[in-house]
Amino acid sequence: MVISMQIPVSTSLPSSSPSPYLTPQNVRNFRTFCSINARAKAKIPVPPINPKDPFLSKLASVAATSPEALLNRPVNSDTPPYLDLFDSPKLMATPAQVERSVSYNEHRPRRPPPDLPSLLLHGRIVYIGMPLVPAVTELVVAELMYLQWMDPKEPIYIYINSTGTTRDDGETVGMETEGFAIYDAMRQLKNEIHTVAVGAAIGQACLLLAAGSTGKRFMMPHAKAMIQQPRVPSSGLMPASDVLIRAKEIVTNRDTLVKLLAKHTGNSEETVANVMRRPFYMDSTRAKEFGVIDKILWRGQEKIMSDVAPPEDWDKGAGIKVVDGF
Repeated sequence: MVISMQIPVSTSLPSSSPSPYLTPQNVRNFRTFCSINARAKAKIPVPPINPKDPFLSKLASVAATSPEALLNRPVNSDTPPYLDLFDSPKLMATPAQVERSVSYNEHRPRRPPPDLPSLLLHGRIVYIGMPLVPAVTELVVAELMYLQWMDPKEPIYIYINSTGTTRDDGETVGMETEGFAIYDAMRQLKNEIHTVAVGAAIGQACLLLAAGSTGKRFMMPHAKAMIQQPRVPSSGLMPASDVLIRAKEIVTNRDTLVKLLAKHTGNSEETVANVMRRPFYMDSTRAKEFGVIDKILWRGQEKIMSDVAPPEDWDKGAGIKVVDGF
């Protein structure tokens, strides 16, 4: 957004008296305005967004109705940002809150909502919502480097909803090195990395989920994690010798994946290799037991029980007086 700024400059004043408008502060403000205007004219490429992604759909809905609520976020490194958009269970016995009626115009945003990648980057969020193809890897690594350059001490949040280097039907769409590239970039950062699974974390995406900082690996209650062996891409019309070379490379990538998963989950390499013989699916509870995550982001039963009033408050609110001796 470009904000116009007018700086009056007087040229009709006598040369003997200095102009009150041409102060060093005004000159600096004018140069800042010119630099902002030049950057605003540059077109920033926007990565493709999956319209069926539930997290992005919810984020876009909130951004369209009240962008101020997303741009002015409270600073709290203990809770991953933007996850409070999802509705949490409420105690049904609490009194209903009546809101005053408002006109339609009061619900309209006063300014256009920002594009979602910029909005997420503003919250120091790197969102992986597609399979790990080269374009996604390039964007994710660039965002990680940018966030470390902006502030090497603040945490970085990686939200994951990806099927890894395969599609949901199992077809290979990217090389295993795509996941290893993001993993190496995460390990080289000075920042603390918080990983959150908001949908599916399959294959290499599960490795990225487990590679977060210790104690800062989260999972939504109904998210899924799955580890599996790397798949051989289509060989096409390759000679037999080339197919053998590629098969050996897949075995090497599998062994590397087993070692990294064993390192971050706390299991032995034999245990990880055994469960990876076939696709190994994990819900949030099982993923926590296996060591992929540290905490389930469940704001349900605990919050409900904390909101329940004690019996004395219920009696007092109902007008019941307790008589001693009964």
